[in-house]
Amino acid sequence: MSPKNWTTHRIGITGANGSLGRSFIKNFRSKGAYVIGITHQPIPFQKDSENSPNKWVQWKCGEEGKLSEVLSNIDILILNHGINPGKNINSKAINDAIEINFSSTWRLIEQFERTAYQNKEVLIKKEVWINTSEAEVQPAFSPGYEISKRLIGQLVSLKWCSRGKSSYSYLKIRKLILGPFKSKLNPIGIMSSDFVASQIINQSYLNLNLIIVTPNPLTYLLIPINELIRSTYFNLTSGRKDEI
Repeated sequence: MSPKNWTTHRIGITGANGSLGRSFIKNFRSKGAYVIGITHQPIPFQKDSENSPNKWVQWKCGEEGKLSEVLSNIDILILNHGINPGKNINSKAINDAIEINFSSTWRLIEQFERTAYQNKEVLIKKEVWINTSEAEVQPAFSPGYEISKRLIGQLVSLKWCSRGKSSYSYLKIRKLILGPFKSKLNPIGIMSSDFVASQIINQSYLNLNLIIVTPNPLTYLLIPINELIRSTYFNLTSGRKDEI
């Protein structure tokens, strides 16, 4: 598959003020895409450059409905926001991880899917990219992070299986399985965020549903097996025979 003409795309990125979010912004802007940075942090004052989005939008979890107009004008939505409570396992830490890493992400997926259906006659097929992490199959030494990431990962897998064939024509769903990269959430990450962003975009040209970037070779084996098990389980329990 040849690279996209990014100059025709409007890309929305949650967690845009984080390390990977900023690397996405820089990479997409350099390719000519129009980028909307979606952040829960105060909007920074920046002159327009390839290191900042064309437009900032502020939001917070629980108010996804307020992003309706923004989402309707986006071709690719990258769900990249999240928190890592580390070893903290008190109720607040677990609830925050589930709300931010899972619940708000799932609500945005559902909302963006409805938007894509309403605009399915548009020539550019909409896409949603979900950053789940290799914590789906590997320990992250953070119980709240692992639980919330595995939960959103599993529901995205089930959504792949449960969608009717017609829905593939107006919305593509990709899952980003990422290993440890250096960021505020993981200051000892092995990879740089610029490297991870470039690898994700390069793999998107291959039209993959699963995009994996990690130095851990086991992840490249375990993730596809995990998806196959989930698909088989869903098809057996639902009576469907759809493929991911």
